[in-house]
Amino acid sequence: PKTLFAGMWPLVIHTWGRESGGPGSGLFVSHDEGATWTKITGHGLPTHTTGKWGLAIARSNPNRVYALIETGDGVPYNGQETDSGKLWRSDDGGENWKLVSYDRRMGGRTHYYFRVEVSPDNENEVHFLTNPYGRSTDGGQTLVGGGGPGGGGGGGGFGGSSPGGDNHDIWIDPTQPNRMAVANDAGVSLSVTRGQSWQRIQLPNGQIYHVTTDNQIPYYVYGNRQDGPSYRGPSRTGAGGGFGGGGGGGVGGFGGPIPRSTWIGIAGGESGWATPDPVDNNIIWSSASGSGSVGGIVEVFNLKTGQARNVEVWPENVSGEIAANLKYRFVWTMPLTISPHDHNKVYVGSQFVHQTTDGGNSWQIISPDLTLNDKSKQGFSGGLTGDNIGVEYAGVVFAIAESPKEAGTIWAGTNDGQVQITRNGGKTWTNLTKNIPNMLSWGTVSNIEPSRYNAGTAYITVDGHQVNNRDPWIYKTTDYGKTWKLITNGIPHSMLSYAHCVREDPKRQGLLYVGTENGIYVSYDDGENWEPLQFNLPHAPVYWITIQERFNDLVISTYGRGFWILDDITPIQQMTAQVKSSNFNLFPVHATYRFRGITVPYASADDPTAGQNPPYGADINYYLKTTPNTEASIKILDAKGNAVQTIRGTRNVGLNRVWWNLRTENSKEIRLRTAPLYAPDVKLNAEGWRPLPEGGRMTVLVPPGGYTVKLTVDGQEVGSQSLTVLKDPNDGTTEADIQKQTAMLFDLRKDLESAADMVNQIETIRAQLTKLRADHADVKGAADDFEKKLTDIEDGLIQRKYSGQGQDTTRFPGKMIGKMTYLGGGIANGDFAPNKQQQEVHAMFKSQLADLRKRLDAVVSSDLVNFNRMLRDKNIGNVIATGQ
Repeated sequence: PKTLFAGMWPLVIHTWGRESGGPGSGLFVSHDEGATWTKITGHGLPTHTTGKWGLAIARSNPNRVYALIETGDGVPYNGQETDSGKLWRSDDGGENWKLVSYDRRMGGRTHYYFRVEVSPDNENEVHFLTNPYGRSTDGGQTLVGGGGPGGGGGGGGFGGSSPGGDNHDIWIDPTQPNRMAVANDAGVSLSVTRGQSWQRIQLPNGQIYHVTTDNQIPYYVYGNRQDGPSYRGPSRTGAGGGFGGGGGGGVGGFGGPIPRSTWIGIAGGESGWATPDPVDNNIIWSSASGSGSVGGIVEVFNLKTGQARNVEVWPENVSGEIAANLKYRFVWTMPLTISPHDHNKVYVGSQFVHQTTDGGNSWQIISPDLTLNDKSKQGFSGGLTGDNIGVEYAGVVFAIAESPKEAGTIWAGTNDGQVQITRNGGKTWTNLTKNIPNMLSWGTVSNIEPSRYNAGTAYITVDGHQVNNRDPWIYKTTDYGKTWKLITNGIPHSMLSYAHCVREDPKRQGLLYVGTENGIYVSYDDGENWEPLQFNLPHAPVYWITIQERFNDLVISTYGRGFWILDDITPIQQMTAQVKSSNFNLFPVHATYRFRGITVPYASADDPTAGQNPPYGADINYYLKTTPNTEASIKILDAKGNAVQTIRGTRNVGLNRVWWNLRTENSKEIRLRTAPLYAPDVKLNAEGWRPLPEGGRMTVLVPPGGYTVKLTVDGQEVGSQSLTVLKDPNDGTTEADIQKQTAMLFDLRKDLESAADMVNQIETIRAQLTKLRADHADVKGAADDFEKKLTDIEDGLIQRKYSGQGQDTTRFPGKMIGKMTYLGGGIANGDFAPNKQQQEVHAMFKSQLADLRKRLDAVVSSDLVNFNRMLRDKNIGNVIATGQ
């Protein structure tokens, strides 16, 4: 137990390449729990330079040790010979070794995955984790399985069963070896059959390179997911409370799931971009990794036909080729952007800027080589095991952005630290790099953000982590790049502080957002100072930021935790020093769509990968300098000044957000003060009542129009803002239909409240009669007769046999209040004017309700008076006829 083995090797990764293996590589052993170490040489191990090592010791026989070794496979490296072989084995505790397999399937892209493990109960059963998954049952001499395609995400497995592709790690239960778990790029796969079959577990994660949005209502989110295609999914759905939610207003939780089934693949690939045409959102431009130009694939996907057309700039398969030999150097996640002035003009980047104006039928080069074109940095990548697939291609254009303010002004940044500009659509270019103070040599210009306010203003982020500089580098120019200023104050320096993307707010000049390797920050003063904007966002790399302007949402892609949306950033845009110095501030309320529920594709229950809809309705934001003494409340008024709903607010110092669900208050509550028929075990609550088991309450989704929001703090009205409720543009009806619908619903709600008053009045009287019978036996007969007249009326309003337990509604027929609630639900389903039969049933209920009201009034005005006269004659207090 004191013996430890360690495989050591040097690994260097730069923008321009990766080198695995070299001096210092080898196998080391310690026999004193790590206090001292000895390098093992000879004894059957490789004699030339090695790279990465994978080690495993058999639990069932500690003398059996396996070493998976990156050797070079006999291919000369840097003019030197290399060993051949993949797997070595020792049967005497590491003293002597023998080569047992040359099979390259045991370890492919060694820097990416290179793992070996032994089954706890069988020293000859060995598992190999690489792009495919494989197993040996004869001590590593032959491999069972391990087939599958060579690209990412393929991966075969022994016996045709595979846990997935790009496999990285494995756990085998030491007490029950049939139980296994494999981690790979697709998630986690579990087996209870020793790998004969696998269950793939979906995890709530995703490595997303970039994010874009379209202009639909509601809008869709687009992006590229590692080990997947380009994806498109809704920012909200009709599931749960995402559309037309009910219930009272309030702080608001999320409004139900956004099912995984609502997302679709839209061609493209795992890296790069997915960008909808801003005029025709059915057309989506995707760049991708894969075959072809490795990082140079461009596809145009048509949502209507479901087909994608390959329109890459130069469709030559160059996988495995070094950058120096290429006609065009396209990086793994090359830039693709659509001109903000002409949606038919699309730009992509190699070492040049390419442009198409005919849907990709042809491409024109509109720049010289904008990089350093340093051939010394365009050589072989990978080290002992070559790996040339565009990830480490150097001297490429990494960022392209055209000014939204000035057509033809195009900025370009490279991954060898160059920034260039053209102001005439590419005819001439100016290198600005020398103007940038302390510009990182070989830093990657990961993002350029031209200002929408001033044509000469732009912001850039420079990522230096692959040249071992992990500080945030964010620059600003206001004179077309003649001078630059570093703007990073407030962003903590750490191993994870390097910046990926800076974005300018579309409504407030000087308001900036930046994503770093572990979070997101905001600046209210044009980059002079930054502060966290994290809220509930997990700390993960924020690779890209966009703002959906119609909904005013901040949308980001993270490399690890998928897509995230910060709904309605109005309070951030409106946050000023004046607001912070005030005691209270109610921010303007963003116009809100009155979405209606729609059907959505099937969703698995409790799917951890499902997104979350925002709470339904209008978000209301306010600022409190200090904690109020009592409470904060928000009152909603309609255009006539009538109260619609009052919401209890939060009392947090700083920003507060509550949601109004676009509904009225609930109608009056019915409180039953007697037990159900035949269910005396159903008890009343501490206040002496129980809720009605069947319906009885109703809210109305307000019609489109203008409303007023008022904030009250400690009993004082401190703010008022207008709110516009907008019609759902997808509902296919007219506002006139909605007005007819809401008119009937308000009328029905009024009838329900009248019915509630009647039941509450009857129940109040009945509760008093129950007490009278218990206290005065001599009035029991009269009380029974009187109560019979009341229950005859009540039986027309509610089903008194309903206990709220079991399934009483299938045993006993419902009565008027339940039927009225059901009718209201049918009328409110979608935006439609009431149909003829709904109007007829409503009229029938109104007539029946009027008759019951007339009967109850007669009982109260006559029978109750006579009953109370009898009580007075007996010196007993009156029965009171009020409701709740």
